[in-house]
Amino acid sequence: MDWSVLAGYWPFVLGLMVTGVVSGIAAGLLGIGGGAVIVPALSNALLLMGYDAEVVQHVAVGTSLAIIIPTGIMSARAHHKRGALDLNVLKLWAPFIVLGTFVGGLMAGLYSGDVLRMVFAVMAFVIAANIIFAFQTKLMGHLKGSSITHRISALVVGYVSSLMGIGGGSLTVPTLVAFGETMHKAVGTSAAIGVAIAVSGTAGFLISGWGVDGLPPLSVGYINLLALALVGVLAALCAPWGAALAHRLEQKTLKYVFALFLVVVGLNMLWEVVTG
Repeated sequence: MDWSVLAGYWPFVLGLMVTGVVSGIAAGLLGIGGGAVIVPALSNALLLMGYDAEVVQHVAVGTSLAIIIPTGIMSARAHHKRGALDLNVLKLWAPFIVLGTFVGGLMAGLYSGDVLRMVFAVMAFVIAANIIFAFQTKLMGHLKGSSITHRISALVVGYVSSLMGIGGGSLTVPTLVAFGETMHKAVGTSAAIGVAIAVSGTAGFLISGWGVDGLPPLSVGYINLLALALVGVLAALCAPWGAALAHRLEQKTLKYVFALFLVVVGLNMLWEVVTG
């Protein structure tokens, strides 16, 4: 075994471990499944290791969705124990979230890496602005009793979330708040919805990335198994810490933390497009 080659992978492995801890805490704190941390971190790590920029974003997004499965389960369980999960909303959203996410995952291969980065950045800014100015509540608040509105929202959230590689929390949380949920209950329910997004999206990215050239080693479709193992385990273990922290913060504070987080992540992704 060439130990010099093996040693060269340690920064990548260490970076994945740090990403797992941070994304897990973010998942529990914000109900976002950790994808907003995982996607830019994994994308940058793969680019630094010299992998094809055209497949890097797809691998980051697909792997992020796979990682969100255990993270979302741990986060949702923690919130459910605290009574912050609306099962009625979950049942209403789940089938349409699955459909929208699966279609998005299948279509992801049609888009370039830069298109996926732009989708991520623009949506992050829009979501952050919505959290601060609450324009979604003004536009949709009167429709909170409509089942059709919930189902259409679920389809849109599922599709966009699959292209961003997120558990949908950054879209689901403000939507549920606009429909009348408290911030804490929106975060908890979003974590559970994120599991449905992650399972369906992972399947879509696995299929659309099957047989693609230039993928990093240990990849199945657009899912990288090394990142899945390291980040997934650590994120799942750390998600309950974030959930506990979320319930110690006031709703207003939680909203501003959420918005600031999205702006920083959006700027980072936009920087990758401009400098790439």
